[in-house]
This record gives sequence, C-alpha cells and structure tokens, in this order.
Amino acid sequence: MNRYPLWKYLLVLGVFLLGLLYALPNLFGEDPAVQLSAPNGRPVPAAMADQVRDLLRRTDIPVRGLESADGRLLVRLPDQDAQLATRELLAREFEDAVVALNLAPRTPAWLRALGAEPMALGLDLRGGVHFLMEVDMAAALQQRLESLEADARRVLREAGVRYAGISRSGERIVIRLREPADVAQARETLGEALPELTLDGGEADSLRLIGTLDAQTREQVRDFALDQNITTLRNRVNELGVAEPVIQQQGDSRIVVQLPGVQDTARAKEILGATATLEFRLVDSEGDAYAAERTGRTPIGSRLYRERDGGPILLQREVIVTGDQLIDATAGFDQQSGSPAVFVTLDARGARRMGETTRQHLGEPMAVVFIENKVDVERVDGELVKRRRTVEEVISVATIQGVFSKRFQITGLAQEEARTLSLLLRAGALAAPVDIVEERTVGPSLGQRNIQQGFTAVAIGLLLVAVFMVVYYRVFGLIADLALVVNLVLIVAVLSLLQATLTLPGIAGLVLTVGMAVDANVLIFERIREELRIGNTPQAAIQRGYAKAFSTIADANVTTLIAAVVLFGLGSGPVRGFAVTLSIGILTSMFTAIMGTRAMVNLIYGNRRLRGLAI
Repeated sequence: MNRYPLWKYLLVLGVFLLGLLYALPNLFGEDPAVQLSAPNGRPVPAAMADQVRDLLRRTDIPVRGLESADGRLLVRLPDQDAQLATRELLAREFEDAVVALNLAPRTPAWLRALGAEPMALGLDLRGGVHFLMEVDMAAALQQRLESLEADARRVLREAGVRYAGISRSGERIVIRLREPADVAQARETLGEALPELTLDGGEADSLRLIGTLDAQTREQVRDFALDQNITTLRNRVNELGVAEPVIQQQGDSRIVVQLPGVQDTARAKEILGATATLEFRLVDSEGDAYAAERTGRTPIGSRLYRERDGGPILLQREVIVTGDQLIDATAGFDQQSGSPAVFVTLDARGARRMGETTRQHLGEPMAVVFIENKVDVERVDGELVKRRRTVEEVISVATIQGVFSKRFQITGLAQEEARTLSLLLRAGALAAPVDIVEERTVGPSLGQRNIQQGFTAVAIGLLLVAVFMVVYYRVFGLIADLALVVNLVLIVAVLSLLQATLTLPGIAGLVLTVGMAVDANVLIFERIREELRIGNTPQAAIQRGYAKAFSTIADANVTTLIAAVVLFGLGSGPVRGFAVTLSIGILTSMFTAIMGTRAMVNLIYGNRRLRGLAI
C-alpha cells in the first residue's frame, strides 16, 4: 500500500497554507497616497498629524484613510486626481515638511502583523523613473590631483624642503624648487610620502619636478569614483524613501538608477543629481581681497572666493576638512541665536584635523565653502552642448572661539537651505560629478497594462498545460494541475516573503516555470505507465514510478538551477529578475511535483485494492 506517515501529510498541508497566507496580500492592490515626513528625518509630531486631519476634513477631497507608518504620515486617496490635489494642498500648508507621492498597499492589518506584504514590483510593472548617469572621470582625476597638490605642499613644508611654488597644469603637478640641491631632496621626500605620484624632471628647467599619476593609480581613481558614487546615490535614494530601487554599474563610467513607484520625478532628479559638498578653510586675514580681485594676483598660498553678498574674500589654499569626511549632518536651530543651522559630525580623521587646526588658530576666522557642480546646456552651431561649471561660494565665516573637533555647527543659512544641505551631506558627497544622460518615466497605467498582459500569458500557459494534462493523463493529470496551481501560489508567497522584485522578465520566468513544473510529473506518470505495461500491480507501479523517476527529475532540475544561479551572478537587472523567479520556481516545483502529487495520489489510491489506474 502507498501511504504517507501523518507528519508528511501535515507538512504538505502546512506548506500550502503558509504559502496561501503569504500570497494573499497580492490580491488587495494599492491605493494612491501622499506621504508626509517631518524635517530632519524625525518622526512626525502628533500636532502635525492632527493639523493634517483637520485640514483634510475641511476640504472636499475624498480620503480613504490617514495612518502613521515609520514616523511618517500616509494619506490614502481613491484616485490619482485626489492624490495630486492633496499633494498640492499639503505642500502649500506645510512648507517645512517633505511631501511625496506614493503607492500604499491595501493589505489588512492582521496580515501585516504576521509580516505578510505584497511582493515588490519592478519599474516596468509599477511605473516610476529611470535615470542613466555618466560619471565625469576627468573631474575625478582633477580632484585627486588637487588633493595631491595640497599633500605635496604639506609634505615638503614638514620636511623643511624649500620650494618656489606648486601648481597644476592639466593632469600634471608642477613643483618649482629654489636650489639644485633641493631637487634630489624633494624627489626623495615626495617619493616616500606620495608613492602614487610619478616624478620626472622638467625638460628645460632643472629646478622643476613634474608629478603625474601612473596608469594603475588612474584606474584606482576611476574605480573609486564609480563605487563611491553608487554608494552615495544609494544613500540619497534611502533619504527619498524609495522601496526596492535598482542602482547598478553599467560599463566603466555609467550608473543606472531605477526608482519604482516614484511619481515626483523633479524631486528625485534634484536630489540624485546634486553634487553639493563642503570645504572648511582658514581665512587669509593678511591679504587684501579687493586688491587681489582688481589686479588678478592673489598671495601665494591663497585663493580668491566670493561671499553670499558678492564680496571677495581670500582663503588659504590648504583645506582643513572636506565633505567626504562628514559622517552625519542634521538641520536644526542655533540655541543661542535661534537661526537655522546644520549640525555636522566628522569621522576620526576629520575630527583630528579640525581639532589641531582650531587649537593652533584660536581667534582666527574660518570659512565654510559650498561647492556645487552645475551643467548648462547651450546651442552651438545648431547642436546642444553641455558645459559644466563649478560654483564655489562662501556660505559662512566665523571666528574660532574655542577648540572643537568631532561635532560643530554651520550657521548663516536659510531654513530650506539648511534642510537641503543636511540631506545632501548626510547622504554623502559624490566623488565626481554626474550627468543624467538619459531619463525615462514609466507611467502607472503602462505598468498596469504590463501586469495584465504578463498575467494573461501566465493564465493562458496554465490553462493549455492543464487541459493537456487532464486529456492525456486523466485523474493523474488533474492531480498534476492542482500541484501546478499550488506551485504558483508558493512562488508568489516566496517572492512576497523575500520582498524580491517582480519584473516583466520575472513574469517570463513564471510562464517558463508553468511548463517546466509538469515535466517532473510527465516523467513520473510515464514511468508509472511503463510499470503497468510490464505487468506490475497498480500500487507497485505507483511506488516504482516515483522512486525511479526521482533521480532523473533531480538531475534535470539541478542543472537548470545551476544555470539560473550563473544568470543571477553574471547578469544585470532584468536577467537577474528572470533568474530569481526561475530559481524559486524550480525549488517549489520539485516540492509540489514530487511530494505534493505523491501525497494526493496516496490519499486517493493508497488504501484501495486497485485493478487499474486512471492514467
């Protein structure tokens, strides 16, 4: 007799019920919503929630609900028109808050309490924005050369080597020395302290050393710029609150950013493309900034900048701390003056440098330089040409009143400026400027049509396979069809539980899984028919059919699983989505096609004396 022990029946039933539970949230759909966040990433205060509730009650905008989640307010609306009207209303009434469009799942609270959430949908299904960004590698090299220029000054000064000047010319650092004896000493000192700098003598002047970056260092700079920008963009996307973003490298200088569900493309573009960072420099109090502006000659070791009012100011060339040494930045208000401020926290290296500087220069002024890279588009000879310019502005000058290092504040900003600056600094500075070379928006309606067409394909595939199996294998075919439906439920449940992103290629993986899932049953059923033909009893045919087909099924599925793993490891976004769905489908189909169908066959035929099988 073919019978399972009780625990196996309970296992199959338990897996099916759990799968059904975690697949359920996908049936409830989503509501258009408006998300309201408090400044500085803090939880929305109860007073603001009450104000929103009262404001919406006084308007004629239909509202499905108002709830608080993760410290943010979520207003659920019935349609997109009401969503846009609510966004405009809240943005006008709460200028300091972050108001963004969103889509909120309608999953019941009891399912959410069990950790059941709908599976995430990719950009091609949910709608959203797609950006292709190109990293300016030339600017990354210039930034590295600027840093090495400052390091060379410091190293020579600490070693007591006299030099006439250090400057950059293209991708070279030119070091002018005073005496022939200083050349050898400078070469030895810089060679030990800055090994990435290749030093050569000048062609016409023996008192010059020319430093260049070798090929390996150039490659490292490019790789670092790309990796750092990907990390920074990922942090900025987290600040936007986007679920399941796709941020990945494309080629050797481009980054793909996909933000599913984002409808406020202007805000996303502003935050992602911003390249703002800070530098802290001492003010050159001895130089005459107006004379330097008038004559075009600045004192050695100083640079000319402009303050917010347009006036000139001289700052020392040596940078104390840069934006990449910031680990946190929050907007708030100065306790003494009540003016907006940004509270900055430095890493260990930056804190040590800031502490040394403030200790040595008490009573001297220090400036904060705000640096932003902008791209202007001009029409030249009938063609659009992009020109990048760097805007450097002194946003704050303050006298060092005491020694500080790790944490301090920046004042002199408007409230909105402080909030935006803190967000950009908290997310990190881009290692090199980026250009958005391609921008594409996928509307929710197009995504919905993709979903309908994709699931229509799954339904047609499922129906055709089901009809074939019932006609060809009769009762056993019906059992296989039930296992196939359970398999689809389990795939959706696993995708939801893992919060994996379903894309159009993922739906293709589902369609493929429908066909592959019955392959195992075809092997089993054909083996059972073969056993019946050679004269075995029905019970023995069932037993041997499942036993002899197992090794073949395992081999076929393992090889396909290996291919799916390779696709996931080596592929990019769409290919990986296909590989994930295919891998999950292989594992669940082995469970349902072997253990699930065996449990149903045992329940139907296991305790009976049979003369034949409906196969």
